Amino acid sequence: MRARKALITLGLFALAVIVGGVLGSVWLGVALGVLVSIGVLIAMSSKRGGNQGIYDRDDDGTEI
Repeated sequence: MRARKALITLGLFALAVIVGGVLGSVWLGVALGVLVSIGVLIAMSSKRGGNQGIYDRDDDGTEI
C-alpha cells in the first residue's frame, strides 16, 4: 500500500512537471506537482483512516 501511494504521488508529480514544461515553465510544473501530490496524499490518508467526507454530525458550526 505504501509503495502504491508513493508511485501515484511520483506519477502525478512527473505529470505536473511535464505539463509545466509544455506551458513553458518547469518551475510552475514543480509547484503544481507539489501541491497536487500533497493533496492526493492527504486524500488517500483520509480515505484509509475512514475520515473522508466533510459531514460531522457533532459539529454544527456554532460552538467554539
